[in-house]
Amino acid sequence: MSSQNVNLYLTSEHPCGYLPDRMATNLVPDPNMPMTMALYSQLVQLGYRRSGSHTYRPHCKDCNECIPCRINVRQFKPNRSQRRCLQANSACTTRMVKAGFQQTHFDLYERYINSRHADGSMANPTPDEYSSFLYSDWSDTLFLEIHDGDKLIAVAVCDHVDNGLSAVYSYFQPEMQSRSLGTLCILKTLEHARQMQFDYVYLGYLIHDNQKMRYKKMFQPLEIFQHNRWIDYKQSIYDAAS
Repeated sequence: MSSQNVNLYLTSEHPCGYLPDRMATNLVPDPNMPMTMALYSQLVQLGYRRSGSHTYRPHCKDCNECIPCRINVRQFKPNRSQRRCLQANSACTTRMVKAGFQQTHFDLYERYINSRHADGSMANPTPDEYSSFLYSDWSDTLFLEIHDGDKLIAVAVCDHVDNGLSAVYSYFQPEMQSRSLGTLCILKTLEHARQMQFDYVYLGYLIHDNQKMRYKKMFQPLEIFQHNRWIDYKQSIYDAAS
């Protein structure tokens, strides 16, 4: 099925989850059309994301801050800071498993959320909320486990799309801040994508005015989706202004 055959709808305005004091709207596929990984793979290449089973792309009046971005796997080279991160975590091992509920995963997720988002709507998650947020009955989702010895220290959640891996979310031991585990999750996802001979790792949205979403520009070469095509971030107006 071509993505051109999909009817798109604009949601009503709601508080923006990325930028305070702003309202947001999303483009969403026809909710009566069953979502499949084949269709979602096409939508990802058009800048869409998912949260649980819900697929969307920000489409806000007078705001274009949410910039879809992806890393070119074959061309990526870690910078000095990223090399230090890999060195600091060189003893870690990884394992890719199919998505599904595991108590050890949930315990780590709950600890992470209650540390990072204690005053938000995600605090004190239930197992059902955890599962419905990270994967769905139609998504081909993988959990990349990162272990330090016998201890699970991080999980990177990603979808297997046609030409790469689409990062969904990552969570890790909140007390291990000095280990840069968020960066490590992306670096290890890139390693697995390279091993699987994929072209891209999709990172979701780069948002310059949101500190938690701005880090993505550090992974080069980065491509962004602008004017219905993917372009090199360093050739965009955003790089000149950052």
